[in-house]
Amino acid sequence: MVEPIFEYQFRIILIGDSTVGKSTLLKTFTEGKFAEVSDPTVGVDFFSRLIEIKNGVRVKLQLWDTAGQERFRTITRCYYRNSVGALLVYDMTRRQSFEHLVDWLFEIRRHIEPHKAVYQVIACKTDIKHCREVTTEEGKAFAEFYGIRFIETSAKSGVNVEEAFSLIAKDIYLKVQSGELQIEDGWDGIKVGFTNPRVDDYYLVEGKAERGHCC
Repeated sequence: MVEPIFEYQFRIILIGDSTVGKSTLLKTFTEGKFAEVSDPTVGVDFFSRLIEIKNGVRVKLQLWDTAGQERFRTITRCYYRNSVGALLVYDMTRRQSFEHLVDWLFEIRRHIEPHKAVYQVIACKTDIKHCREVTTEEGKAFAEFYGIRFIETSAKSGVNVEEAFSLIAKDIYLKVQSGELQIEDGWDGIKVGFTNPRVDDYYLVEGKAERGHCC
């Protein structure tokens, strides 16, 4: 038998205005620590992490953090096409970043097509309640209008950070299982995972490794 290290690799991109919290959210998720100070992303940064989406099923998330500044837009657009998931991130303490979400959504849809993708809206910095400029109801209404998920998070307190990435991974996995999303040649959105032989799948016969089970 062969035990998979992970079943699939999903490529997910984070988009949104500059300094909304994309990098901090990713570092909390992948490194388990909150960065009080985070420099604006220049171009694109890369992160990855294995997660278990149900008992015995693991996937690798390849996470791409994009710069929100207009001058880097040409660089980041080339990463859209090869993504199967997109997290649209805004800062709930900055209404303008929320108002720009529709532009981000239309832009990434235009560049991902004809490939299909799963989208999710993420509100950041919910720990700063006294500075809130976008209500939970507004965030939900936007997501519902476009038929996508919505979740509020705080990288500082850790609230819903794991859930945000787990939800989009599970949605992608279910669509792969149903056939709605498929692996395609020349597209990096979804890749088959790697497998690793279990130690007890081999035993020695006259100095040679043979497939089988230990006694």
